[in-house]
Amino acid sequence: MKKKDLPQDESKLSDFTREILYVKDENGKYQKELSSGWDVKSDALKFAWDEVERRVEDAKKEILAGRKSPVFYFMELNLMDIQTLSSYTGFWGFSVKRHLKPFFFRRLGTKKLEIYARVFKITVDELIRFNGINKKL
Repeated sequence: MKKKDLPQDESKLSDFTREILYVKDENGKYQKELSSGWDVKSDALKFAWDEVERRVEDAKKEILAGRKSPVFYFMELNLMDIQTLSSYTGFWGFSVKRHLKPFFFRRLGTKKLEIYARVFKITVDELIRFNGINKKL
């Protein structure tokens, strides 16, 4: 890509970060230049974050309806799946899957609740008394 073709489209991330790209200057030599963004990339990121927000909202609804435990919400909020959460907690995958159900979640001991709280960077009280108030992503 030539220096004059370097994308400088505005995006939500342009105030937060910039990307270094290698471009050719007038002499045909490569050099590093900063790009504030590219519309296509910005649109893809927006689509991805919209999907994450939808999944978190769906998780909140599932918990408030009594179909899932708060572990499910915080798992989605932290962009985890069962395998990832299993590796962070040290619990078997089938155990994590059971803990997503309210019946089994209510029977968790303090030690296991503390492990989940530590992984999610919240307090045990926040985990137990989930009230549906959305944390910022």
